[in-house]
Amino acid sequence: MRIGIYNNQRVSKVLLVPVEGEYQLFGDTLMLRTVLPGEKITVKSNGAKVQWVQESGGVKSFHKITLVPISQNSRLKFTPNVSKNRIYQDGVTFFMLKNKLRIVNIVDMNNYLSGVIESEGGGGKHLHYYKVQALMSRTYAMKNRRRHRKDGFQLCDGVHCQAYHSELRYTPSIRKAVQETNGEVIVDQQTNLVSTYFSANCGGQTCDASYVWNTSVPYLESFIDTFCIHTRQATWTKKIKKSSWASFLKNGYGVREKQVGGLLYNFEQEYRKAFFIHPSLGIPLRDLRRKFRLKSTFFSTHLEGEYVVLNGRGFGHGVGLCQEGAMGMAKAGYDYRQIALFYFHKVRVVNYYKTMYFRQEEVGL
Repeated sequence: MRIGIYNNQRVSKVLLVPVEGEYQLFGDTLMLRTVLPGEKITVKSNGAKVQWVQESGGVKSFHKITLVPISQNSRLKFTPNVSKNRIYQDGVTFFMLKNKLRIVNIVDMNNYLSGVIESEGGGGKHLHYYKVQALMSRTYAMKNRRRHRKDGFQLCDGVHCQAYHSELRYTPSIRKAVQETNGEVIVDQQTNLVSTYFSANCGGQTCDASYVWNTSVPYLESFIDTFCIHTRQATWTKKIKKSSWASFLKNGYGVREKQVGGLLYNFEQEYRKAFFIHPSLGIPLRDLRRKFRLKSTFFSTHLEGEYVVLNGRGFGHGVGLCQEGAMGMAKAGYDYRQIALFYFHKVRVVNYYKTMYFRQEEVGL
């Protein structure tokens, strides 16, 4: 995988030190030297080119500078001028594009996924929870691997791709989960890679994709999930001034108290809905969530004096896998395939490479 790291930061200079393993340093196609563990290499931007700053003080400019690992389990420590140290496995290449220094970690898929899962989910979870996260992260990576093609890499390290802040550091069971699901992805009935959405807690009922993005997805329908209802993010409460609530509904949607009466402040949502009060009023719950920074769209309201009180359930959009629900399933003894098939309906877990081989064979026939 080619992953753009420090993608949302404007880095101009990086100090690199191999932590483990030897590297070969290339300027364009010219091999410059072998870099041993502990030795320092400095790369910086300069106009349309990148420069290798030698220890003697000399500078050499190239279109591209690359560090290629000679041995397995090679690791590099990065110290950029704008951020803290990070350590990444495998190789790296530097080049200029659109007046910005691009830093691309050229990394083995399993090493990448291990770093992603720890960055996204942290440590201390059940092995089968990590396995289902491995399935989802691998599926996402394969489905979106052309997302940043115009930038010279496949995915970036930001949350709009998948958070990837370093190599795996603290949780060996994550590497075990990635290795034991090697090559496995989630596909729909037409063998297309699925969209692996997830949220922290669905509040006891997952959300239909159409409620969030106006597009129905067969495997992302709403259903009851009791595995997350007793966790720390299952419920929440928030108070909003009555005047602010009424003003937003009046100015944004032309809905007034004299039109709907007490329903403006007293709204029941026993099961997930897409709209506030009634669809005919055209007030998407997602708009209320965005305006008032709510944890979810799964809430009911009532009036207390000059405040509208929201009693909510869940944290996040609620579509797809519920992380705390999946953790509960894993603790209860369900394996990662059962968890995946619970949250994504009418799908299959397959080996990506085998499936693509036979699809190509069918096309060839």
